[in-house]
Amino acid sequence: MGQQVETSDRRPCDQVRVRVPATSANLGPGFDAFGLALTLYDELIVTPGGSGVRVEVVGPGEGEVPLDESHLVVRSIQAGLAALGADVPGYSLLCENRVPHGRGLGSSSAAIVGGLAAAYGLAGVQLDRDRIVELATEIEGHPDNVAACALGGFTIAWTDGGSGKAVRLEPAQPLVAVVYVPDNRVLTKQARGLLPNAVPHADAAANAGRAALLVAALTGRPELLMTATEDRLHQDYREPAMPESLALVHKLRGSGLPAVVSGAGPTVLVLGSPVTTRLAPLPPDGWTRYELAIDPVGVQVWSLEAG
Repeated sequence: MGQQVETSDRRPCDQVRVRVPATSANLGPGFDAFGLALTLYDELIVTPGGSGVRVEVVGPGEGEVPLDESHLVVRSIQAGLAALGADVPGYSLLCENRVPHGRGLGSSSAAIVGGLAAAYGLAGVQLDRDRIVELATEIEGHPDNVAACALGGFTIAWTDGGSGKAVRLEPAQPLVAVVYVPDNRVLTKQARGLLPNAVPHADAAANAGRAALLVAALTGRPELLMTATEDRLHQDYREPAMPESLALVHKLRGSGLPAVVSGAGPTVLVLGSPVTTRLAPLPPDGWTRYELAIDPVGVQVWSLEAG
């Protein structure tokens, strides 16, 4: 599947370095469609050589994730190499993680997009971000986080015939985010399992209008963010899995701050101008507060060429 690269077109490298951003999906009403790249990064260092795969993890996931071919980054590297028709017999992988795992900040998307981008670097091929969105969607199952991770900025993603597609829009300036990350995790599968098979037509219509308004708010009218981030499709249904998160969302919104659940949660995200977000309070006990900008470029790759 995908493009085949002639051997003569490849530039062998001694090392590939990848930086990949955290992401927030949904952003309130944009369920499974909207994504935002944030300035919190995982970094990968891939060094070809020998046979087999050697994995080291530092930071979130250390001591928890597998250190062999079943590691998500390794599986993504292998999928990328297969799509490019390239072969790297062996390599070492160092994952320097900063994106919290299982918190709704796109850690799995970062692993997938980072691994695919590393494959392009190992093959010596120029990065094809649209193709990475397609490949990453095949692995992840939905395109919202992977699109923002690959493209940066604010993205709208969808599937067409099962293939992941996305467009990138330039966020309004200056748009920033305050992120509240709890110590506890919520599995995406668990959060999705709480969603009903059908919702009232009035709720669907309201969300469609808010999602359209959110595009305007994020790209040029940030004063509309409070209204534009209202949601009726998923957040309240997920409250049993993350009651503290929904309580924090309601508290922040009650103070006039446009707060939403980030992705499948349990992280809470506040969007706005630096003036607005400076009003965001300190985190509750057991939570960590990050002040982040919007990442403008998405995944980045640097290759140190051999010779």
